[in-house]
Amino acid sequence: MTLVPARSMPTTPYTFEKSRAAFDRALNVIPSGIYGHQGPTEGCYIPQTSFPLFSSRAEGSRFWDLDDNEYIDYMCGYGPNVLGYRDPDVDAAAARQAKLEDVVTIPSAIMVDFAELLVDTVASADWAFFAKNGGDATTLAVMTARAATRRKKIVFINGFYHGVAPWSQKLDYPGVLEEEVANNLYVDFNDLSALERLFSEHRGSIAGLIAQPYMHGNFVDNTLPEAGYWQAVRALCNAHGVVLIVDDVRAGFRLDLAGSDHYFGFKADLICFCKALANGYNVSALCGRESLKDTVSSLSYTGSYWMSAVPFAAGIATLTKLKQLDAPAQFQRLGTELTTGLRAVATEHGFTLITSGAPALFYLRIADDDSLMLHQEWVAECVRRGVFFTSHHNHFLNAALTSDDIARTLEIAHEAFGIVRSHHPELELTA
Repeated sequence: MTLVPARSMPTTPYTFEKSRAAFDRALNVIPSGIYGHQGPTEGCYIPQTSFPLFSSRAEGSRFWDLDDNEYIDYMCGYGPNVLGYRDPDVDAAAARQAKLEDVVTIPSAIMVDFAELLVDTVASADWAFFAKNGGDATTLAVMTARAATRRKKIVFINGFYHGVAPWSQKLDYPGVLEEEVANNLYVDFNDLSALERLFSEHRGSIAGLIAQPYMHGNFVDNTLPEAGYWQAVRALCNAHGVVLIVDDVRAGFRLDLAGSDHYFGFKADLICFCKALANGYNVSALCGRESLKDTVSSLSYTGSYWMSAVPFAAGIATLTKLKQLDAPAQFQRLGTELTTGLRAVATEHGFTLITSGAPALFYLRIADDDSLMLHQEWVAECVRRGVFFTSHHNHFLNAALTSDDIARTLEIAHEAFGIVRSHHPELELTA
């Protein structure tokens, strides 16, 4: 592709005075000021002085921070923004529903409409159970596997993330008890022989295997399944009576509207959705095969807002529009355009940029420095000029992104690489 040359006038770097002032206030009343993975102490914001901490508004492919700096957003709220911020069709559907009802003593029948749409859309779904967060769905999936098999052990893929419930944490995490993770087993992704040994060593005691459709962890290049991997995992689970759980919270509906298991050519027993399910409205879902429906029915598992009607309306509008747009094909095309362009811009400045994972959820890493400091520096220069990347997390696309957005992104990336190169004249060029 033809590279967009850098503008003759350099972009003025952003400043974040109002954002920092808000953070100082937050520290007085909120633990850590901003808690969780978006907090400034987390590894995705490096160096933290180059990132805004609070937003003021959002629309389409962009958001604005408190200092009114504008960003092309490649994090998409860490995934939920799949159509574009404030999508008019989704917001209109939610507003119509809000005029009728939302949280009521008994559920709205729109819950049935949403479940029927999911069952019609997701290849492995015979039913749908709704909650709020991805962790709600993964926790229910593990409970279902244990209830259905009357076994305790769960197999995890090393590098996993399935939420913040104690069962999904590591033993050295504060507040996690040994007995909460005592039945967890671990194996590497794409290592079928190790998985076979694990199943044999723990024959008759494994309830389920939970895994992302491909490895999209932090601080590491993303890894796709090798040919035949998932088909072999499916066969092993069948042979050992193990419930196969796909955590599609992050990748769901960006690779394939029928589910990422369908994309990779196998069928999960249980599949978990959340992020892209309703374009930012708060809902998650566990879907599964018919033989597990009665097991789910037997569990005591609910929440005060899990049958909220407004997110169901938003979810129906979101899935309907994703189908109309053939969004996975759009994400594949735009993601390939973007990652190809970013690699070319890096090469022009003598850097090797590695892009990994699916183009719809791409991961970036400058390969010329094992310490990752160059990568962090380049990301920071992009953010300070209006392209919101994070240092060590996969990124996301939404359907509001345009080729003009990508052209502007490449322009800023070009400028940022030039700045990093000027800061490190001692580095040997790779191109």
